[in-house]
Amino acid sequence: MQRQGNKGLDDAAAELYRLHAPSILAYLRMHTSSWEEAEDVLVDVFLAALEKENFGTLRESEQRSWLWRVARNKVIDAFRAAQRRQFQSLEDIAETVYDDDDLAPEQFALRQEEYHQLYASIQNLSALQQQVLRLRFVHELRCAEIATALGKSEAAVRMLLSRTLNLLRSIYEKH
Repeated sequence: MQRQGNKGLDDAAAELYRLHAPSILAYLRMHTSSWEEAEDVLVDVFLAALEKENFGTLRESEQRSWLWRVARNKVIDAFRAAQRRQFQSLEDIAETVYDDDDLAPEQFALRQEEYHQLYASIQNLSALQQQVLRLRFVHELRCAEIATALGKSEAAVRMLLSRTLNLLRSIYEKH
């Protein structure tokens, strides 16, 4: 389409669309799997026309032929792309997602409940016991590193950690 100013270009594009879009859309709908896909291809056809520099200099019959040729080629491209895509039903996907029971929503909810219970149980421990657990399991420090951080002997830290875990186990099991 020639550069006739934005208004002239918009009018020419609108007229071109008004003249040819309904019949091309009907053709596309017959050769695509959905209305949405047909509409997407139609947009691609008219975008190609707008991007073609000398499109506006073509006679009306040449423009119509060019649009139909592009539409046919876009349908072929869409068909080829659909052949490459593999579709799977939602039921199949749902079955494979939850093959691992840990991913199932019920298991996730139960695990969250257990985490909350564990957190509440940890709150019943002394500040020193909580700190030792945090250093060992959150910060992944070894007993020797925890001993250095707390200014205690490594044996004392091991004993404290062992007793804390046993106490935590008993608190957790009571709930």
